Formats: sequence, structure tokens, C-alpha cells
Amino acid sequence: MSAPELERAQTRASNDSSPPKKQVGGARPLILRLHFYAGILIGPFILIAALSGGLYAMAPTIEKFVYSDYLQTDTTGQIASLNDQIRSAQQYRPDLTVSAVRPSPAAGETTRVLFTDPSLGESERLAVFVDPVLAQPVGELAVYGSSGSLPLRTWISQLHRHLHLGEPGRLYSELAASWMWVVALGGVYLWFRRYRTARNARLLTIDRASTGRSRTLNWHGVVGIWIAVALVFLSATGLTWSTYAGENVSNLRTALSWTTPSVVKTLGDAPPPATGGHEGHDMAPAAGTLTDTNVGRVDTVLGIARYNGITGPVEVSIPANAETAFTVAQTRQPWVYSNNTIAIDGATQKVTDELWFSDWPLAAKLSAWGIQLHMGLLFGLANQIALTALALALVSVVIRGYIMWWRRRPTRGSDWAVGRAPARGGIHNLSPLSIVALVAVTALVGWFVPLLGISLLAFLLIDVCIAAFKRRVTT
Repeated sequence: MSAPELERAQTRASNDSSPPKKQVGGARPLILRLHFYAGILIGPFILIAALSGGLYAMAPTIEKFVYSDYLQTDTTGQIASLNDQIRSAQQYRPDLTVSAVRPSPAAGETTRVLFTDPSLGESERLAVFVDPVLAQPVGELAVYGSSGSLPLRTWISQLHRHLHLGEPGRLYSELAASWMWVVALGGVYLWFRRYRTARNARLLTIDRASTGRSRTLNWHGVVGIWIAVALVFLSATGLTWSTYAGENVSNLRTALSWTTPSVVKTLGDAPPPATGGHEGHDMAPAAGTLTDTNVGRVDTVLGIARYNGITGPVEVSIPANAETAFTVAQTRQPWVYSNNTIAIDGATQKVTDELWFSDWPLAAKLSAWGIQLHMGLLFGLANQIALTALALALVSVVIRGYIMWWRRRPTRGSDWAVGRAPARGGIHNLSPLSIVALVAVTALVGWFVPLLGISLLAFLLIDVCIAAFKRRVTT
């Protein structure tokens, strides 16, 4: 007898010597079969999402070291005015239009002057990093999104989001997010049911005396229990960024008035732009004219915002026309749970609108906190370490699931044989009312999370075809 066969025989003998388990009905057979198939078929997508997500979790800290020459400066002394810093950046990139500035948040850190660059992708801007003391540029980089991620973090983010395949690639991450909560909750049910029915079963601790497949199952179940709530959270927040389910989430939030509010930037009584003697024609002012005028107002606008309670690191948006107000918004920072925004008329220096985080709808607050927590920004390095540990734990659960599947394979027959699936017929254990409720809930969830519904339907069709083929072979 070979060594692998001997190990499997010992494992079976160990399992046979344990007290027989009770035969349980109810929903267990159905959930076990669903958990098995979802784990086998969706596992690769979840595994990729976990690996790339763990890398992305640490990206905010990694980029501080990779781009330290852009983010930090050794010069000390009097800070130059923001106007001078922006003018210096404009001379560095005279071909682009400045759109915003993020003043140096602390001593030894650079200012970011942000430009609109048509050559960049969606949600990207070009940042010129300026030494705030010398008012001299130290370099430029593309930045992405409201978090201002630099190229390395952006690359990792896109890997996690769509594997650098564009919109088609987003299907992988949406499929992983759509199924992860189903697999997690199904696993919790199965593990808790085992704890209730099997003698000497453990719920939250590893049975180190177990061996073989039993030990693998123990690790798979216990680690899964510990991370289940976090997996449901990641799944829910991940779906908000998805293509199809994300659209349904947005529509639901709009219908329930849960959307994130924003300040009014339009100045209602602003004078019409100068037409240069071409009345009756929709002529735009000379490129950069209004923006250049507004650049000279940034220091004043920022001072007004500070006076009105907008503290900490901020981004000042510079309007390109006379009908739009300046906005000064607090940027996302670790351990900061509110982001306030104020709108100011640069010409009159009057506050035209305010948006305080305390006035946001509760659902909008929870959504903002959830997104920052998912991105590893809410609690800084502690948040990032926790997400990385969660990703590694999830990887171990997925791998151990495949190991159990492998160890279920037949010891005789084809070398290509794989582990058998749990028995069919679980739905017959349910009452008619339970079946109707199950179908209704499944249809509703499948409509709201389309990739979950479509893939589940595909699983069922494949399973039915396999069952029909086996019946035909045996008859």
C-alpha cells in the first residue's frame, strides 16, 4: 500500500472509530451542496480578490516609502503663500489648467497642485508636488480618485478591481463579492450545525489532536467562523463598486434618500462671463484667464474656510468660471470620521453653502465609513494590518477547502477523479412553504445581485444535466 493510500486508510479508520454522527435533515443537505459547489467554482475568483485585496490594503503605507521623494522635503523655514506655490507649478506645467490644490498638511510634506490632464484616464489628475518653503516643484505624478492614490496604489487598485482588463475584468470582482457572503453564511450555518450535532465538536478553537482530512476541516471551519462577519462586510461594501449590483445599490440609496449630499457650487447671482464684444455668440473666455484670477484668491479662500471651522488637511477646488464657487473640503485621513465642506464666492469672499458631516443621513455616514474601512484608510496602519491578516486568513480557508475536496477523491479508478459532491435531493427535506419562501428570496436576491442569480441558475442547470446523464447511463 502506498503512503498516500495508507494515510487515507488511517484517516478513515480514525473517523470510523469516532461516535457516529446523527443524520440531520432540514436545510443542511441543500446548504452543504450549495456551499460545496460555490466554493469549488467561485473559489478561484475569491482567492484572486483576497490576494490582490491584501496587497491593496497595505498600499497606502507602501506608497509613502516608494514616493518619499515626492511627498517629503527636508527644507525648513517660512511657508510660501499658496498663490506662489501654485504659480510655480503652473510654470512647471504651463500646458495644463490647474483645478485644485492640497496644501502641505504638515511640516516636511509637499503641496499637491492638481491639474486637469486630458491624456489621463477617468478620475485621474496630474499632481505637481511643490516644496512649500522654496515654492519649487520637486516632480509630478498622476493621482487617482478622491483618496489621491499614487501610481503604485492605483495599479494595485485596478488589479484588485478588474485585473487590468477594463470593464470586462470587473465581472471577476463582482462575481467574487456576489458569492462571498453566501459562502460565508452557508459555512457558518454548517459549522454551527456540526457543533450542535457532533459529539466533542469545537466551534471556535482548533482540535489539534485531529489528523488528515478531519484536521483540515477543523481549520477550515474555525478560521471561517472567525472571519465570517468581516467577509460579509467586505462583500457588501465591494458590491457598491460593482457594475450591475452597484447600480441597484445606487438606485436603492436614491429611492430611500440615502445618497451622499454635496455642496451647491453654482453662484446664482454671478454676472455672466465677458463676451469680448461678440454678443449673441457663446464664446468662452481666453484659456486660463478666470482660473489665473482665481489662483490669486486661494490664500484668502482657505483663510475663510479655516475661520469657519474647516480644519486639518484639505483640498481647495479652483473654479474655472465666474459662475462657480471655490470649495474647501476636508480630505480622508486616518482616525478622522467626518469630512466637512464649504463653498465660497471668491469675488465677494462670502460663504455660499456649507455641508457638515453631522448633517449627513445616517446611511450616507455608514456608507462613507464602510468604504474607508474597506480601503484601509479609516484607522490607518491598524486598519491595513487587519485587512491584510483577513486576506491571508481567507486565502487559507479557500486553500483548505480545495484540499478537502482533493482528499474526497476515490482511491480507485481514474487518476483524474475528483472528490464527489454532497448528495442531491436536499430540497425535498423542506416543507412546501419553505420551498416557496426559498424560491421567492432567491429570485429577489438574484435580481438585486444579477451575477449571483445568473451563476446560480447556471449551476442548477449544469447539475440537472449531470443528474440526467447519470440516470441515462445507469438505465
